[in-house]
Amino acid sequence: MTSPAGPPPTGGGSGEQQRLKLLAVTACPTGIAHTYMAAEKLAQAAESRGIDMKVETQGSIGAENILDDNDVNTADGIIVAADKDVDLSRFVGKRVLTVGVAEGIHHPEELIERVRSAPVHQPGGVPAAGGQAGTGGGKERSVAYKALMNGVSYMIPFVVVGGLLIAISLSLGGHTDPSGGLVIPKDSFWMDVNNIGVIGFTLMVPILSGYIAYAIADRPALVPGMIGGWIANTGALYDSKAGAGFIGAIVTGFLAGYLVLWIKKVKVPKFVQPIMPIIVIPIVATTALGLFFIYVIGKPISWVFEHLTDWLSGMTGTSAILLGAILGLMIAFDMGGPVNKTAFLFGAGLIATGNQTVMGMCAAAIPVMPLGQGLATLIRKRLYTEQERETGLASLFMGCFGISEGAIPFAAARPAQVIPANMLGGAVAGAIAGVAGVEDAVPHGGPIVAVLGAVSGVPMFFVAVAIGTAVTALTTVTLVDIGERRRRGEAVVGVPAVGPEPVLVGAGAGVVVPGAGAVVAQKAVRGSVAAPAENATAGILSGYLTERTVKVGLDARDKEAAVRELAGLLALSGAVADVDELVATALRREEQGTTGLGEEIAIPHAKTDAVTAPVVGFARSAEGIEWGSLDGTRARLVFMIAVPEAAAGDEHLRILALLSRKLTDAGFRERLTAAPDERGILEVLGEIR
Repeated sequence: MTSPAGPPPTGGGSGEQQRLKLLAVTACPTGIAHTYMAAEKLAQAAESRGIDMKVETQGSIGAENILDDNDVNTADGIIVAADKDVDLSRFVGKRVLTVGVAEGIHHPEELIERVRSAPVHQPGGVPAAGGQAGTGGGKERSVAYKALMNGVSYMIPFVVVGGLLIAISLSLGGHTDPSGGLVIPKDSFWMDVNNIGVIGFTLMVPILSGYIAYAIADRPALVPGMIGGWIANTGALYDSKAGAGFIGAIVTGFLAGYLVLWIKKVKVPKFVQPIMPIIVIPIVATTALGLFFIYVIGKPISWVFEHLTDWLSGMTGTSAILLGAILGLMIAFDMGGPVNKTAFLFGAGLIATGNQTVMGMCAAAIPVMPLGQGLATLIRKRLYTEQERETGLASLFMGCFGISEGAIPFAAARPAQVIPANMLGGAVAGAIAGVAGVEDAVPHGGPIVAVLGAVSGVPMFFVAVAIGTAVTALTTVTLVDIGERRRRGEAVVGVPAVGPEPVLVGAGAGVVVPGAGAVVAQKAVRGSVAAPAENATAGILSGYLTERTVKVGLDARDKEAAVRELAGLLALSGAVADVDELVATALRREEQGTTGLGEEIAIPHAKTDAVTAPVVGFARSAEGIEWGSLDGTRARLVFMIAVPEAAAGDEHLRILALLSRKLTDAGFRERLTAAPDERGILEVLGEIR
């Protein structure tokens, strides 16, 4: 174990002051532009003070310039400027200051001073998500939000793999059976495939719970979180016919995380401390959480389940529209949880009595959630990350086979927007099926049961599903868009904040400042691109930016006009197939958050098939253009980057990484501003290597 860092060394054997050595980690949720600006600012501040500093950068490409054990052992302190979870366990015994990435950009000097008196990180300490941003930083996502997103990101592969395997096995190996719904023959190949998918679905809920807890309280919370999630999903443990589903997993995840945080604060003898994170905390937290859920939370869930069933039984004679709407609401609420199961089992139980209309209402509502959420990712792509769009395609596939759990990742990530949209669409689908008298002879839902002949009134069944899906999709994108606009509006109140990261960016090279007067070392970028003969740049922009895509003076006076002018500039490269679509994509990106990075810099960008190859453009504006930049400055140096949707590799990400870092150098910006013509600008940009 490393030894605790005391006050900065003040002298050595020779009587000379010993040089201070600091480390830093910078990271942001989706990119590197702000990651690298923070890294460069910290490096420059350290260099100006004669301080050795090494900076690790993290992002979607991965971590680079990773801090090794020797770095940590000899460090006097570590600054973590991040808006995402960073593993701090390697920094045990060292002074650690955790802040938002905006702090690294706006107040690097202050952070260097503050880290000297920062608290020593203890074993099992709170991860970076719990760090507090100092004054002047941008608005950070809350700890709860980061924890929830952490759980969702780990859960998604289990949902996709489990759901798709179940759907494939049902479609290729299943058949309808009046007594058992869609049945796969036992001991068949497709039953084995189905069982593997069921395992994925079974693990989905504890994974969600476990990694929510992990994001809050680190490794000691992982076991109680996962076991708590398993208990929440296993209704038999607390006399319930259905588990608590993903909502129960969210509850157990947060309970486990904060319970472990509380246990960590308990003072214990020194001889017990080494076994606290691996034995004592997991056992105590798991036992306490499990018993609490079974005896305290579980009983009300069981009670609600039973009374919902009784209530529905008393509604069988009421209006079909009302009953269908209520069943649709219940089916859509928790997608496999107790409320969903209550409605489903109610409909399935009535099949044996000869009443198949109730199951018809449920069958129409069941696919609406995954189909609606998948459709939402297609009609408003800019509101979703690449991972969410991929999950949306899988969700569409699962919806066709009546697997409502395909929508769970979206509901877990944005419950306030997605669950109401799901319920509205489910209610509409159930009501239409009810008034049309749609019947379902098997306890299953989705288009698959209609295709296999288990549904009567097939045309109206598909009408109900289609309208419900459209309602869910349109409501979702409306609510998500409103939520994002509101969040961006709050973020710009008061001190300028770091906005959402550019979509195209990931992580890149690290930063090392050897000491006073040293040069900031930049890693060479992997890969190379052959440069056209007309390209004067010998650096990393070679092949992407040429004299054709450089302009000394922009004519535009506002952001939209500037984007259009730059898009026209990029078209001169021959790599732009549709200028209008390129402009539209870049402007949609601006709606998500400004690409003005401050320091009179803006880097609008687009990832679209409107371009056939990666291309970069640059232009200067003498008067500057209002871009909503972080520091309030008008953009005078404007770069535009465009890459195809299917751009191979990550070369363009690394270009943006090095470009963002280089632009923090005031001397470089001055040379870029003073360059007399296009050729001179290219020569300055050739310094980026």
